[in-house]
Amino acid sequence: MTDKNSDNTNKDDEVAVVPGTDEFAKMLFKLNQPVTADNLSVLDYNGGHLQPVQDDLYAMPVFVTDDFNLFFIVSQLVEEDWVIAFSNATIEKGNEITDLSEPMTTGKGLNMLGQKSPEDANKLLKYFSTLADANRGEWRMVERPDGAAN
Repeated sequence: MTDKNSDNTNKDDEVAVVPGTDEFAKMLFKLNQPVTADNLSVLDYNGGHLQPVQDDLYAMPVFVTDDFNLFFIVSQLVEEDWVIAFSNATIEKGNEITDLSEPMTTGKGLNMLGQKSPEDANKLLKYFSTLADANRGEWRMVERPDGAAN
């Protein structure tokens, strides 16, 4: 994964960002087009489908165990850009989702999943690579204000 120079003329200006690192936690996957009912299904993952949570906010479970869960959050979270971020859910009575945490960057969520299940994290990385190869989105470095948690 790289953070590409805007003019893309010098390959030496690319910075490698490795999953599992603090730098990767700052990466966000930006979609190249707004999400609509017509293109929502291209974001399906592992048999799951994004479900509307509220206007222009979609969620889908990506990984769920008794002690850890991770959900896709797809929305306009950063300015006008549609992004795929992650959230943790509060699950009650075994299957009732009662709350979603504040969204976290795509990289941070993948790093967290990598600590719980490296195999599932690798599958998700391949999913994002497929989206990028199909020109559906791209990785971006997000600079957070000092003291921000995500």
